[in-house]
Amino acid sequence: MSAVAHLVDTSASAEAEQTDGFHLVIDALKLNGIETIYGVPGIPITDLGRMCQAEGIRVVSFRHEQNAGNAAAIAGFLTKKPGICLTVSAPGFLNGLTALANATTNCFPMILISGSSEREIVDLQQGDYEEMDQLAIAKPLCKAAFRVLHAADIGIGVARAIRAAVSGRPGGVYLDLPAKLFSQVMDAEAGAKSLVKVIDAAPAQIPAPSAITRALEELKNAKRPLIVLGKGAAYAQADDLVRDLVEKSGIPYVPMSMAKGLLPDTHPLSAGAARSTALKDSDVVLLVGARLNWLLSHGKGKTWGEPGSKRFIQIDIEPREMDSNVEIVAPVVGDIGSCVSALLDGMAKGWTAPPADWIETLRTKREANVAKMAPKLMKNTSPMDFHSALGALRTVIKERPDAILVNEGANTLDLARGVIDMYQPRKRLDVGTWGVMGIGMGFAVAAAIETGKPVLAVEGDSAFGFSGMEVETICRYNLPVCIVIFNNNGIYRGTDTDPTGRDPGTTVFVPGSRYDKMMEAFGGVGVNVTTPDELKRAVDAAMDSGKPTLINAEIDPAAGSESGNIGSLNPQSVVKKKK
Repeated sequence: MSAVAHLVDTSASAEAEQTDGFHLVIDALKLNGIETIYGVPGIPITDLGRMCQAEGIRVVSFRHEQNAGNAAAIAGFLTKKPGICLTVSAPGFLNGLTALANATTNCFPMILISGSSEREIVDLQQGDYEEMDQLAIAKPLCKAAFRVLHAADIGIGVARAIRAAVSGRPGGVYLDLPAKLFSQVMDAEAGAKSLVKVIDAAPAQIPAPSAITRALEELKNAKRPLIVLGKGAAYAQADDLVRDLVEKSGIPYVPMSMAKGLLPDTHPLSAGAARSTALKDSDVVLLVGARLNWLLSHGKGKTWGEPGSKRFIQIDIEPREMDSNVEIVAPVVGDIGSCVSALLDGMAKGWTAPPADWIETLRTKREANVAKMAPKLMKNTSPMDFHSALGALRTVIKERPDAILVNEGANTLDLARGVIDMYQPRKRLDVGTWGVMGIGMGFAVAAAIETGKPVLAVEGDSAFGFSGMEVETICRYNLPVCIVIFNNNGIYRGTDTDPTGRDPGTTVFVPGSRYDKMMEAFGGVGVNVTTPDELKRAVDAAMDSGKPTLINAEIDPAAGSESGNIGSLNPQSVVKKKK
């Protein structure tokens, strides 16, 4: 029996079954294929979580709302359905906001559902329990925000949130459910009729034929064309079309970090290992689901060579993205699947591969860079540095291409992006557009639950600190997650000092910390390793067993550089203080 008819009025005068807000929310979610909720229980949504579980929705309870929100966000990326994060009011809602804003920035479909105080008390500022005007606070940080005040509107509210999250450019949506809503009662039959099943939530957006013709002309005239694949291309799940675009055009490509694996990084046309040369020397660049933001130096500056030397073609579903930093000479507006399919149809009418000398230039540079890097990755010394440790993990992923890699940190992230090759799409999950730390454990939990695949989470010791308590969550749900912490005793490195001698340096942690003991405390497997060989053996054992495992990898405290590869963004004082 549906939850809609769960409540039955047994009084003598009653003729109709009734339902309430709790069950209408649950039925609205189930009707739209929502199978999993991530959240933290508490007032006023504790019973909603219990009832969701009883009705067959999987409810994964975290220790902190930000981590639950990150899990919901990456679930949206992996499934193309909005991930759901459920939080309590005020402080819990605020904890989830960082994840909501991050999801919007990264174009991950996610819905943050929070209980809230009663409107009449909030509006008069009468001091309700956890009183806050949550809708007003959420609006600037997400794609859309809605509040439901009446049980009869729950179906519409959920439907609007789902459609807003996944249509057009995906993003975060906030859905505000005041506590009083849950206990509202209405006729069950009327309640069932009020529910809405969202039809064609993310309809295809077909590009204009003239836009396709324009883009193809630019590519045909190019002497040194390049394709840049962004995480939008990975999200689109148009994997075969993207592969055909690269291989039939013969154009080399550079993948952004979360687009790695759309084609194997070892593909002959991959210019990832020659990224600097490819970006600088190309003349026509086709952006597929990638934005010219700071990660691509805004499409200008020394990264891209001489000013005016580049002509950009951009595929994006959001028209306002065009010309955001530099002129886009051939904007192609539409969903990636439709746009790439149209380009392929145009190429079928006649296409000439790019000049062989351009392909050879990038191949030569790629092979030289790979050869230069190889000795660093093969060292088996103690203590390890970042390269030698990543060399071991590179082999793990090569041998287990189906595993999902979660990655965050400073040097741990920046170096892993270039060292660890990926072979399948949507297998690399990292900090994305904002570069925000703390996504690791939330992403790891959701990746394991949504895909059923083993997860390898490679964390800097600083990044792990933002979400480390979720190792208990990983153990509680017995997830196949292996966490590797690159422990160099600090942020960037563990060698800084306080000039006054009073305190530890601002970037230094407790020397010799044993993070592996945390996992053991919750019943998981903890391992401490000091060499790349030990690291490889420990990760293999963890991945084979499927048991929650944390490996504390001792890295030389002197290893690491300020802010990794983005140290130029960290201003330094040029003024010397007089003594």
